[in-house]
Amino acid sequence: MDEARRETGTDAARGPDTGTGGAGDVGPGRGDPYGTAAEVPPLAGFTVGVTAARRAQELGALLERRGAQVVYAPALRIVPLADDSELLTATRELLDRLPDVVIATTGIGFRGWIEAAEGWGLGEELLDRLARVELLARGPKVRGAIRAAGLTEKWSPASESMAEVLDRLLADGVRGQRIAVQLHGEPLPGFVEALRAAGAEVVGVPVYRWLPPDDLGPLDRLLDALTGHGLDAVTFTSAPAASSLLRRAAERGMRDAVVAALAREVPAACVGPVTALPLQAHDIPVLQPERFRIGPLVQLLCRELPGRARRLPVAGRQLEIRGRAVLVDGALRPVPPAGMALLRALIRRPGWVVSRADLLRALPGAGRDEHAVETAMARLRTALGDPKLIHTVVKRGYRLALDPRAGAEKYGGA
Repeated sequence: MDEARRETGTDAARGPDTGTGGAGDVGPGRGDPYGTAAEVPPLAGFTVGVTAARRAQELGALLERRGAQVVYAPALRIVPLADDSELLTATRELLDRLPDVVIATTGIGFRGWIEAAEGWGLGEELLDRLARVELLARGPKVRGAIRAAGLTEKWSPASESMAEVLDRLLADGVRGQRIAVQLHGEPLPGFVEALRAAGAEVVGVPVYRWLPPDDLGPLDRLLDALTGHGLDAVTFTSAPAASSLLRRAAERGMRDAVVAALAREVPAACVGPVTALPLQAHDIPVLQPERFRIGPLVQLLCRELPGRARRLPVAGRQLEIRGRAVLVDGALRPVPPAGMALLRALIRRPGWVVSRADLLRALPGAGRDEHAVETAMARLRTALGDPKLIHTVVKRGYRLALDPRAGAEKYGGA
């Protein structure tokens, strides 16, 4: 490449490394906290959004333990069951007219229903009625809740899938039957309709009642980060949370941008197929663990995010570019946001010169002063720990010092 003859290893005017922009806030410590590749947790350098209202801290702790930075943004809040008039009305209707089948879908929802009924003075009567009907449990957690209440389920699908529950009911025939279904906070798409089409009367039991969060600030900040290269994944543990996030995005006039980001750049990790449905309705691909639990969900991210990281041989070193850090020969190097914006611009065409004007456009909020590029570039080089990784091309711009053996053509246009 003829530009190489006019290159220097560093900028002529290097600004001081002030550590601003969050470079030192990655991982559990500051600076270069992990040292060697063997010590780098799988999610170090990645930022993961948590939209859960319930068990958010448990999920976040699992992610943080594996090195992730977590952005908490509950997408909804849960109305206490004892205060929910809709559940009280549905419970009284079932007591007055016994269903043939009751489908319990979640353990916490079933326990909450029983506890709410006890608070209304209807607990013993509800348990007596449930003991007389065909009680179906979606999975092991709800089976445990049913048995803890002194009841016994008739059947539970091995797959923990509502689709398998539906197949069984339709195969047995439901015409003329009255079926009560514990809802997840909103009607289960296709499930209730299929039962009604087959001749059943379906009664929804709204054991969860979801409302928007009292404080929308964290959710709005998550949406901004999602569309602004600030997140590497978003987790969902309930369908209403996914629906609420998309609804809020629409209210802010940014649903198309959010859907595009989730479809192309930021993986949506869902705890199970029911949770995924609102996202899949917008053609958003989702990640799902084989077992529908938050532990396997975290394990899935531990495989997926490092697997998606860009790897390049540069100046005799191996770089792995993560969301807010770079592994340089296996050592974690936290990088400030402005530096990551420049690095992303450089790796789109590794080995090729990127002009200062193009880099300036990549910098968030940099305005028109190209000196901002020089300052951010100096800090990026300091963060990476080796100034030779990025070359200055005099009067042209900068380029990533891709190893010649890698072949620039292999990476061009990435």
